[in-house]
Amino acid sequence: MEIAKDIKEFLMTRRAKITPDQVGLPAGTRRRVTGLRREEVAQLAGVSAEYYIQIERGHVGGVSDEVLHAVATALRLDEAESNHLFDLARAATTSKARRRRTPASSRQQVPPTVRALLDAMVTAPAVVQNAHLDVVAANELGRALYADVFARDRGAPNLARFLFLDSHADNLFPDWDTAADHAVALLRAEAARSPYSAAVTGLIGELATRSEAFRSRWAAHDVQVHRRGTKRFHHSAVGDLTLRFEALSIAGDGGLTLVGYTAEPGSRSDEALRLLSSWIATEHDTETPTLAADSQLPTEMEK
Repeated sequence: MEIAKDIKEFLMTRRAKITPDQVGLPAGTRRRVTGLRREEVAQLAGVSAEYYIQIERGHVGGVSDEVLHAVATALRLDEAESNHLFDLARAATTSKARRRRTPASSRQQVPPTVRALLDAMVTAPAVVQNAHLDVVAANELGRALYADVFARDRGAPNLARFLFLDSHADNLFPDWDTAADHAVALLRAEAARSPYSAAVTGLIGELATRSEAFRSRWAAHDVQVHRRGTKRFHHSAVGDLTLRFEALSIAGDGGLTLVGYTAEPGSRSDEALRLLSSWIATEHDTETPTLAADSQLPTEMEK
């Protein structure tokens, strides 16, 4: 990663999103930028224009946390964006002697207690993913829900690689654009936290080389945190599912997150999850399950 370049582009894209009237500044008549000028950000942050320009150029050595907080406030950064700015500054000021480049083949171990918890979640799909979106563990329903991902990735399944490089991705994820935006935003944040990780830089390099859709999103420098929400799936065996998800960080294990999914009780998606459990049992009993989802589940209109 080019940390100074990332700081520059991140701050430029953030100030481009804010208009002068949003922060109580006059727009003026000869404005060449749609967002804030550097001088205006400096004014709002309470620093000199020259000092802010140096920060935006990535020269953050010696910049205090108070100044970074002031810049974040001036640019109206949310929690994820503020953390990202601090992560970039930390990466930029880490000495070469202290930089540790982790190998691309390093695997994170899922604690036995977490594996036991996964196995105990028999009615809810659940997966464990690392910070660069490898799926490192799953319960039976989770593996069934992500069957296309597990089937097509020859190595450790990676959601970002699947989203951008597999032609079936928009079938499994009907809201592909949203899923793609979220994946890149998560990778952006992780790239700043672990700028010398070979696994992270290798994945980003592969996706940037092979996917225009990834490159355009990467250039936006968006970062987000997704702890809960709703996600839609289309499963070849049980059809469409709309599931609520909750993402829980696993303490002390290097960025592992357990993501669990539930359906609204009594909904079509709830029935689909029950049918998916039956599909798993059928797979255990026979090599060629015959479940036909579209004929098995009524639509919401039919109900």
